[in-house]
Amino acid sequence: MTLIQTPFGFASTAAEVAEGTDLSGRRAVVTGASSGIGVETARALASTGAEVTLAVRDVAAGEHTAKDIAASTGSTAVRVAELDLTDPASVAAFTSGWDGPLHVLVANAGVMANPEQYTERGWEWQFATNHIGHFLLSTGLHSALAADGSARVVVVSSSGHQLSPVVFDDVNFAFRCYDPWLAYGQSKTANVLFAVEATRRWARDGITANAVMPGGIFTNLQRHTDGRGSGTVPPELMKTPEQGAATSVLVATSPLLEGIGGRYFADCAETPTIDRRGEAPPLHGVARYALDPDGAARLWELTEGLVRA
Repeated sequence: MTLIQTPFGFASTAAEVAEGTDLSGRRAVVTGASSGIGVETARALASTGAEVTLAVRDVAAGEHTAKDIAASTGSTAVRVAELDLTDPASVAAFTSGWDGPLHVLVANAGVMANPEQYTERGWEWQFATNHIGHFLLSTGLHSALAADGSARVVVVSSSGHQLSPVVFDDVNFAFRCYDPWLAYGQSKTANVLFAVEATRRWARDGITANAVMPGGIFTNLQRHTDGRGSGTVPPELMKTPEQGAATSVLVATSPLLEGIGGRYFADCAETPTIDRRGEAPPLHGVARYALDPDGAARLWELTEGLVRA
């Protein structure tokens, strides 16, 4: 299978990727769109003429961001809606309140390496936020995505997925000592596996899902790491939020990805599959276990069981 390449790369910005794209009459949702790369993803999509909904925990921050995006793009169709991915009731309220088709869903919100914490349902916080919440959101919006006929789901993962596969027998660290980076890695692997299985299950509806690695960017995501992230990314490989949003926007809009799903992109191109860390350039490479179709199906079934319990 030939890896998908594009005219864009490491230094490309979301605005450059979106330039010339017309999504007038289309609708998009971006989670975590009140800060970091979520803002720039939403801004670029708004610049294409799409109606963009910022799905955020902090509505006041979202309203401030919406005004900024409207001012910079001229868009009059930037909406704000409350969404707490750790609260199934909040996700259900969002999905039940959605009316009409949805063209693009960008599962952007996330947490990284936070101290040990669990939701009221007993779910480990990173797995709950990064994976389960977006699983509930995507499945809850399935009919809206299907109504579009060629909808795309963009799942923001990370090269951190190489830190851990999904440990199916203990996703909530009931028997393992909690490690914030292993928990983060597991949740980011889950993001990729979700894209694989969503594409398989929803192919008949014209829905495709892909995972992206945005790159190393200093944002609020690093709030639990003294602003350093993993501390392993060389300065020359750090990106601005505008550059970090580029791959998400490309996967959401590029005609080169029409009908393409279940893949992993970094620096605006599909990245190779690897079997051990270090086989690809820094911040590139997708672990084979993250693309495993059997693992993807198993994760879907596991998640359905968790949310039903």
